[in-house]
Amino acid sequence: MQSHTESRLDFYKASPDALKALIAFEVAIGKLGLEPKLLDLVKLRASQINGCAYCIDLHTADLRKAGETDRRLATLSVWHETPFFTERERAALAWTEAVTQVSLTHAPDEAYEALAAQFSETERVNLTMAINAINSWNRLSIGFRKQLSA
Repeated sequence: MQSHTESRLDFYKASPDALKALIAFEVAIGKLGLEPKLLDLVKLRASQINGCAYCIDLHTADLRKAGETDRRLATLSVWHETPFFTERERAALAWTEAVTQVSLTHAPDEAYEALAAQFSETERVNLTMAINAINSWNRLSIGFRKQLSA
C-alpha cells in the first residue's frame, strides 16, 4: 500500500459551510446523552475499520485523556476475543462494525438484537447517528489525505 504524505486539500477551507454543518451535527450528537467514552470507542473502532490514521490518532488520544486503559485500546480491534468490554460496549461495537460496513453486512439481525437489548430506541438512533458522523469524518480525512502532525 502506498504512503500518503501530502494532503490533497484542506476541506475546512475548501467548504467551510459544509464543515460547519458536520461540526454542528457532531456537537448535537454529543448532547444526546450517550456516554462520551462509549462514543469515543465507537469513533475509534469505525476509524480502525476505515483505516483513517488521522482519526485513529485523535480518538486514541481522546480516550487516553478520558482514562481509557492501554489494554482496552490495544485490543479494541479484536474486542470480540476479549473480556475487557461491557455488554453495552460490545453491542455498540458490533453495531458500529455492521453499520460502518453496511454494504457487506446489511446490518444483520444478530447485531441489531444485541443493540436493542442494551439501548433504548432513542439511543439506537443516536448511536447510529454517531456512527454516521465518524464515517463522514473518516471519508473526508481519507479522501483528502488529512495529515497527522509529528
